[in-house]
Amino acid sequence: MSSGKPVSFGDKVRVRATPETKAKGIAGLVGLVYGETTPTVTGVVAIGELLDDYAVNVHFDGNSETFWFAPELLEFVDDPGGAEPRLVVAPKEMKRWWKF
Repeated sequence: MSSGKPVSFGDKVRVRATPETKAKGIAGLVGLVYGETTPTVTGVVAIGELLDDYAVNVHFDGNSETFWFAPELLEFVDDPGGAEPRLVVAPKEMKRWWKF
């Protein structure tokens, strides 16, 4: 990343232009980091070559889909100050289904 700062939850990032990101139509898009994962554990498929067992999830405004990326494909733009992480409220009451 050009800034030298690793991206983290809530950061604003830009997708670097590569043949793969251009083909998916997401090169140059700016979005927010929504999460991170270990692909060998979770099974997510990331865009780009993973140099480590680590992928970053990014959400783009106007798109309900999020994308997983190799961190090298993301460029730090800024840290939107004042952003507060929140849990999404379930649309209906969640009930425990297991018994002890």
